[in-house]
Amino acid sequence: MTADERKALEKEVRRLKRIAAERASELHDLVEDRLPAAYQEIPEIAAAVFDACRAWSEARERLDAHGAA
Repeated sequence: MTADERKALEKEVRRLKRIAAERASELHDLVEDRLPAAYQEIPEIAAAVFDACRAWSEARERLDAHGAA
């Protein structure tokens, strides 16, 4: 992996981590502010959190496979 490729992957990991945190915040807001009335939103928001965290984890694993930052 070239230095430029590594920098791009590091940037992608940071971006995916931010997205995962944003999705987690949406879930937190649902729990804190809108439950139990908005219980129907749980599956959709939870799936978005799960998918975002998985994307971050997979990118992080690719980065780790090429040596820690």
